Amino acid sequence: MNADTPAELGIGRRALTVLEAVLQAAAPREGCALLLGRRDPWRIAQVWPCLNVWDPPAERIRRFALDPREQLQAQKWARARGLEVLGSAHSHPATEPLPSALDCALAFGPTLMLIQGRPVDGAIAAAGAGPELACWWLPEQGPPRPLAWRMDD
Repeated sequence: MNADTPAELGIGRRALTVLEAVLQAAAPREGCALLLGRRDPWRIAQVWPCLNVWDPPAERIRRFALDPREQLQAQKWARARGLEVLGSAHSHPATEPLPSALDCALAFGPTLMLIQGRPVDGAIAAAGAGPELACWWLPEQGPPRPLAWRMDD
């Protein structure tokens, strides 16, 4: 693992609250957002809500695309505050929080990807548990790897 690869991700409480609200509000479509923060240690300090601009709109229940203009605005805003875009987040309202082949193909690694989805464990899902948030590291080459995360304030 090189110095640019996170061993763990911290997420601020406010950022986590905003992220969950943004992704839930988009249901039954996939919601999406950009993750702004710092490296060393890796920490998400802000969430930049984005519109899902996947075309055609009817497929937004299982696909997402970030608006390139929003990405540029988020980069400028973050840079002015000493932050950077660390990755993206999106939801899988009907499936588990695992990166799909398309998710990986459309991401520019190395990057973070957070996915909110239905719990992986069938017993938990049957008990009516809420959505599960999973964090992934997408390297420049190779498969995504799960990344531990914690709320840090």
